[in-house]
Amino acid sequence: MEPTSSPDSRRRFLRQAGLSAALAAVAGPAVALPFTETTSPMQYDDQKKLGFAIVGLGKFAQEQMMPAFKDCKHARITALVSGSPDKAKKLAAEYGVEAKSIYSYDNFDSIKDNPAVDVVYIVLPVGLHAEYTVRAAKAGKHVLTEKPMANTPEDCQKMIDACKKANVKLMVAYRAQYEPFNLDAIARIRKGELGKVMQITADHGRIVDPTGDKADTWRIQKKLAGGGSLMDLGIYSLNATRYLTGEEPVEVTALEMSDKADPRFKEVEDRIHFTLRFPSGILATCTSSYSTEGVKRYRVFGDKAWLDLDPATDYYKHNMTIGDKDGERKISLKEGNQFAAELDHMAECVLQNKTPKTPGEEGLKDIRLIMAIYEAARTGKKVKV
Repeated sequence: MEPTSSPDSRRRFLRQAGLSAALAAVAGPAVALPFTETTSPMQYDDQKKLGFAIVGLGKFAQEQMMPAFKDCKHARITALVSGSPDKAKKLAAEYGVEAKSIYSYDNFDSIKDNPAVDVVYIVLPVGLHAEYTVRAAKAGKHVLTEKPMANTPEDCQKMIDACKKANVKLMVAYRAQYEPFNLDAIARIRKGELGKVMQITADHGRIVDPTGDKADTWRIQKKLAGGGSLMDLGIYSLNATRYLTGEEPVEVTALEMSDKADPRFKEVEDRIHFTLRFPSGILATCTSSYSTEGVKRYRVFGDKAWLDLDPATDYYKHNMTIGDKDGERKISLKEGNQFAAELDHMAECVLQNKTPKTPGEEGLKDIRLIMAIYEAARTGKKVKV
């Protein structure tokens, strides 16, 4: 999720955004596309697919999201927005994007005149989501934005209001809500396979290393990232508790542990443990961390059985286990392309004039809860929500 790459355009872009300290966060060479065997343009059989403009050509966009378009039924890439002309030209050649549909951040607003673009997909650092959502809406384009939705609830509301005013769709890219294993877990819980759900544990963490991964540089700058591990990773645990229970929490507690002598955590937090109490009595215990080896799992405990998904929110691999008094059993499911499913859902909502499954209001709910968790960690008190 990088705003720009060439030195001059980086400096202009970040000066305008008041984020010049983040220059190193968005540097780096283009990343090879893992699913592309040749450099010939990607071909699309159905030219009636909706056109997506990709805003931000960083590691995530190149390695995970853009290759998923090959499996889309209703979506294709028709424009690129980047501060690096060389990177944009290379990727345009890979994906069959016309030269006239390559934009910089300076001329982004002229995308309004491009009829080939129906949807703008914002893959920038969190602190830039609100600005580019509002600009895309003013250009008359539907918006799909990465999560977390924005740095603050106020920015989330601005995004929602701008899209409503422009009469365009706004969707937040909660990919796990389109992933087969997570959808299967939800269905089993709703059918009562676990009995009455009593509690949930959910853990997400990885070691953030800005010296080894340029994409991590902006993640430790509060103005760009909004926060630390809670915003970046804890949101997966938080959102999972909400879609697994089908409820909204009414109370949160939290504890934070960050070594401020560590330069990574001068502006953002490292570890947060937080609990959520739901109206039915379900209790959820969640963690997020920037200083522990990678984990992305949850377990749901019922009075008849438990369900474990580990990893739960991986890009390509998931493992489900269900246990009860008779033992444990592995659940065999076919992996699906969650990115393509997400992109196609956005396209279908535009084509059929439907409200997205994960609209701006979904993103706003998580950001409000994240702010409550931060308050609970800061005050050491329970926070009603």
